[in-house]
Amino acid sequence: MRIDSLDVSLIELFTDFPGIGVMECSKRLGVARGTVQNRLNRLHESGVITRIAPQIDAAAMGYPVAAFCSLQIQQNLGHDGMAEKLEQIPEILELHTVSGSSDFLVKIVARSTADLQRVIDAISATEGMGRSASSIVLATHFENRVIPLARDAALHNPESPAEPGNRLRSNSLRNGGTLNAARKNIGHNVQ
Repeated sequence: MRIDSLDVSLIELFTDFPGIGVMECSKRLGVARGTVQNRLNRLHESGVITRIAPQIDAAAMGYPVAAFCSLQIQQNLGHDGMAEKLEQIPEILELHTVSGSSDFLVKIVARSTADLQRVIDAISATEGMGRSASSIVLATHFENRVIPLARDAALHNPESPAEPGNRLRSNSLRNGGTLNAARKNIGHNVQ
């Protein structure tokens, strides 16, 4: 799906403020409510936006230790069967099937390094699990970073001339204008 600068502004606004309503979004971006709703519907239907939800900080909930683990599994259960078993461990935040010497890459969190050992032991005790190797996260510089990708996609996709105001929105995106103005309207610090 091709996205444009208005789509990017909507994605940024809903990323920063997941609970924002369509009417408030319309006001902040200076576009009609119907336009905002139509764009959101299109972004959802095309799968660009899969859900709008608050971002949860695991450390703030008492899980300050994070680690990535590469896992090798016994092949007789298959990836889907193992994924179902690993889903039962609440400290596993992400599970990815990967290529290479491992079968899965998981992101886990724990209350302490001792608790991390408990989580790794729970993973290792899962029926069908083979070897595991883990690396503790020392610092996170960024994660879930999709806004720059959305901006790049909008700049490299020609916008439909049939839609009024696209040239203005495209220029605003390049200059950071539309969303920055929306943030200033609510006192949000622009970085």
